[in-house]
Parts: sequence; C-alpha cells; structure tokens
Amino acid sequence: MKSILIVEDEEAIARVLAAYLKKAGFQVTLAADGRTALEAFETAPPSLILLDINLPNMDGFELLGLIREKSSCPVIMLTARDSIGDRLAGLDGGADDYMSKPFIPEEVVARVNAVLRRPSQWSDGSRKRHYGSLFIDFGARSVFLNGAEVSLSPRDLSVLLFLAERPNQICTRDQLLEHVWEMDYDGSDRAVDLSIKRLRQALSHWPAEEGEIRTLRGTGYQLWTT
Repeated sequence: MKSILIVEDEEAIARVLAAYLKKAGFQVTLAADGRTALEAFETAPPSLILLDINLPNMDGFELLGLIREKSSCPVIMLTARDSIGDRLAGLDGGADDYMSKPFIPEEVVARVNAVLRRPSQWSDGSRKRHYGSLFIDFGARSVFLNGAEVSLSPRDLSVLLFLAERPNQICTRDQLLEHVWEMDYDGSDRAVDLSIKRLRQALSHWPAEEGEIRTLRGTGYQLWTT
C-alpha cells in the first residue's frame, strides 16, 4: 500500500484529505508542522507528500529544500498562497505539482495518482541524481540510501557509477571491463559478476519499486529505474 504524508496545520483540512486518500486505498500519516513532518519523513519515507507552505517552526519551502537534498519523493504543494512567485518558487524548488486552496478533494486524489505514475528519477541539474531513496553524487563519488552513506570499495563504486550514468541501458561485461577494469585487465569477467553481487548486497534496502540492478542473461547488466 502506498503511503501519503500530509503536512498541514489546519486540522479540518488534514482530516478531509486523509479521509479521501484512505478511501482511495492509501495509507496516511499526518504532520501539523515542519519539524514533525521531517521526522516522519526520515523515519518512514512516504510514497508522496502533500505539503502546505504556511507551517509552524519551518515553512513548506524550507522543508521541501531539506527533502530534495536527499530524496526524489514526489511532493505536491497544497496552499492558499497562489501568487505566480509562490508557484515558481515551489516548482523551481523541486515540487512535482502545485494546487491552490480551496480545493476539490477528488481532484487532489487524481493529482496524487497522476504524480505517482510519473518516473521517479529526479535530477537537480548538477552531477547528482536521485533514484527514489537512492542518491548518487557523481562529482563527490558518494552514494546514499535512505539518507545514510553506502560504503563501497573503489572498484564497486566505479561499477555503480558507470551503470547509474546510463539508467535503463544495458551495459555488457566487456564494457564494464574496459571502462572500470581498463583495457589491460587480463582476469576473468567473473570479476564483474562478483562486483554486481556485492552491489546488490549493499543496496539490499533499496525498494524494488524504485529500481534495481538487473541481469540480462547472456548480455550484461542494467540499472533499472521506474
């Protein structure tokens, strides 16, 4: 069951949204302020966040920025602030959609379903990519999963970076040997298989619905993402 985190300080609005989303088959968590929402997000990352802007402790724009530092979790901003400046700030900050209050609950549910059907890969325009809860900084050669850094050997990291730069493309063992182990490598291509095995173990907590390293029998490997 997909989960929705509703970040809304007006209790009546939050209850209405929760009722309609539960009826549509979603699991719902409520947070009435920014700090509580961030804690809920870090404890159990949701499938999507409905985010108000005017919140106690931390406004929606600040919370969105903190989320986007580590995750591509879809965010729909739902707020009474409907100026073009606010809309642009939300969308430029990484929001996936922006809805104004008052709203029709059925439309909110429709927007949630529409956003969840989109591909989950998100890039901030730099050498960083998010594949759901998996975050890769190519420049820093670092990998994070659910906010925690993943410890990899230099060779295994190079394999993952090579695959991640080519999401959903098939990479042959020969390509990996040439670009990671380099042309003068005279060992067995079994080294590639062992590296992939270690990577899968290191990424074992990466949700399968967000992506995985797939084996294409007789061909090679692929970093598959939705």
